[in-house]
Parts: sequence; C-alpha cells; structure tokens
Amino acid sequence: MSRRILALIAVLALALAILTGLAVRKGVLGDQSQSVAVGGPFQLVDTSGHTVDQDLLKGKWSVVFFGFTHCPDVCPTTLFALGQVEPLLGSDLKDFQTVFISVDPERDTPEQMKAYVSNDAFPKNLVGLTGSTDQVAAVAKAYRVFYQKQVSGDDYVVNHSSYSYLMTPKGRFACVLPYGATPEQTASKIETAIKAGPDATSC
Repeated sequence: MSRRILALIAVLALALAILTGLAVRKGVLGDQSQSVAVGGPFQLVDTSGHTVDQDLLKGKWSVVFFGFTHCPDVCPTTLFALGQVEPLLGSDLKDFQTVFISVDPERDTPEQMKAYVSNDAFPKNLVGLTGSTDQVAAVAKAYRVFYQKQVSGDDYVVNHSSYSYLMTPKGRFACVLPYGATPEQTASKIETAIKAGPDATSC
C-alpha cells in the first residue's frame, strides 16, 4: 500500500473521529437544553376545585402525563401501567406521584376528573388537574405537548402526545417515559433517576 493511500486513510480516520466527537457533544448539549426547556410555571385546578401551581411537583418524583377522561385507549392504558409501576418502587413510593393533566377542559371539570382518577386500577398516588382553555394551553406549551380537538359528528376526541415526563423533586425534567414500555421498564428508569438524586437529568 503506497504512502499516499496510507496518508489518506489517516486523514479520513482523523476526520471521522472529529465528527464523531462533535456529534456526541451535540447530543449531550441537546439533552441539556431539552431538560431546561421542558416544564415551567403553570396554574391549574385540582379535583377539589382548588388552584394549584408548579409547587405541586416539589418534594416528590412526579410522572406528568397529558390526556383526557374520554380517551379510549392511550390514557387508560398509560394510567393502568403506572398503577402497576407503583408496587415496584418499594419504599420509594412514598416520594412518588402521577400527575394527570387534562387537554380537554371543555368536558373535564374538576368533578369529572375526580370520578375518573378514582379508578382502582390507576395509581394510588394520582393527582388529576384541569383548568381553563388558556391554562391548559399554557401548561401544554411549557411541556411541549401536542394536542388537537378532532370533531366527529356530534362528538369529538382529542389527539395528543402519548409520552410521559419524569420530573425531579425540584420540579425539573429528568427524562421521557415512552408509551408502551412495560411497568418493569418504567420502574427501572424511575429508580435510576431516584438513585442519581434530585438533580438527575436522565433515567
């Protein structure tokens, strides 16, 4: 093999190493920027009709999930799975809660939310929140959640994002919990974050 070819291979190898390093660095920085961008101040209404804000997340690890009570599949499936996660957390359960935020304020009154979250198959530490149209839009924007009303005849459904967010006891974003993960997989990610502490930025 000639010296020219060897030199070319060396240059290409060096370029690949540099590009790989930049890609890795970009990915890390991207994760950090996402952790800053997800979440923020909000004002909503709980199932007792009381106004609550982002302080609701302080002091507990929280899974924040957006959905609505007339949801036919994703919402009950997600909440049922999170109900199965709770027993897997052991002693960490006392510092854990699930926060279900409605994206259907037109129908999801505090009374409707109260009846819905009382389902025995759902998490025991489940908080249901709703609010005005503007309040829901603001919190969905803060959490980068998509939702859209789709009318069908005299009824409608709300298309929405299916993932959940794990927030630290400081009210900061830790990681995304994907829809469809098993309770064991979700519990493992939550426990990884808990072990990392309240400043965790990943699971």
